[in-house]
Amino acid sequence: MANGEKRIVIAGAGSIGCYVGGCLALAGRQVILLARPRIEAAVRQGGLRISDLEGRDRLVKPDRLGITADPAVALPEADVVLVTVKSGATQEMAALIKAHARADAVVVSLQNGVDNADRLRAGLGPRPVLAGMVPFNVVQSPDGDLPLRLHRASDGKVMIEDGGTGLAGLLDVASFLNVGGLAVETHGDMKAVQWGKLLMNLNNALVALSGLPLARELADRRWRLILAGQIDEALRAMKASGIEPARIAGLRPAMLPKVLRLPDWPFKLLARRMLAIDPEARSSMWDDLQRGRPTEIDDLQGAVLRLAEKAGTPAPIIQHVAALVRQAEADRRGAPGLSPGAISGNLQSA
Repeated sequence: MANGEKRIVIAGAGSIGCYVGGCLALAGRQVILLARPRIEAAVRQGGLRISDLEGRDRLVKPDRLGITADPAVALPEADVVLVTVKSGATQEMAALIKAHARADAVVVSLQNGVDNADRLRAGLGPRPVLAGMVPFNVVQSPDGDLPLRLHRASDGKVMIEDGGTGLAGLLDVASFLNVGGLAVETHGDMKAVQWGKLLMNLNNALVALSGLPLARELADRRWRLILAGQIDEALRAMKASGIEPARIAGLRPAMLPKVLRLPDWPFKLLARRMLAIDPEARSSMWDDLQRGRPTEIDDLQGAVLRLAEKAGTPAPIIQHVAALVRQAEADRRGAPGLSPGAISGNLQSA
């Protein structure tokens, strides 16, 4: 079967999944979105509008891709399964893939956190599974807007684990997925990439707690000080555990807290890549709070807390931020709109 005839199933087509699937469909790939009924209804009615930071703005008509909420319909068709569900749904999706997909379908984790590819492997046994990392934010249009718009609001290349010779006879996955609006390449050390991304993903919780757009939040030194404190704690736990995270936005990880603590004007000069963000961008954790869904706090801050506990290194800032997000989840009132002073003040009095 030629590459152009291979079918890609996006398993868990939310914001990231619909953006990725839309780019692939626009490039002529055969795509099936496995999505919630809300997304399915919107795509069937109006298709997808795919836009990005570089100015592309393209329409994927409904007949250019398949979409269903039924895994028994989507997964048997897959040559490649791109898993884009939230971390908490990974084991459930692994069970669905095992039940419905062919044994030779290549599974790629395009998820936050550092453990999801391992969870998929544990659930799928000998099937081919590749770790991946998506560096950018995607903003989804409000419910009811048609066509459903997915806007890539920041930059970066998707990284996928180098499968080596074991997958060479199946598919060059990175080349197959590398299309306009979706730059993809392989990396030899995905654990380093994932831990590096996790450092910046510690900011997702601050965006969620503040309710601010990402660019506005990062431009405020008071928020950056809290992020820098979290990253310091994470780096101590990683160093004690022998983990070397990859560079972030061109910076060595050890330099990141120093840059974040700079006053606003030199920070803006030195961190241009970090601030190349659309004003619309927020975090998926903010979106989860707004929609009353569980967040990925246990796979972001929680992953560092587990590492720190095992390593015997303190992480009080991360622990406090995680507790605030869990409280916001329980309250189910959306982003609580906290100020940096409220977070820091509560930490000092804890």
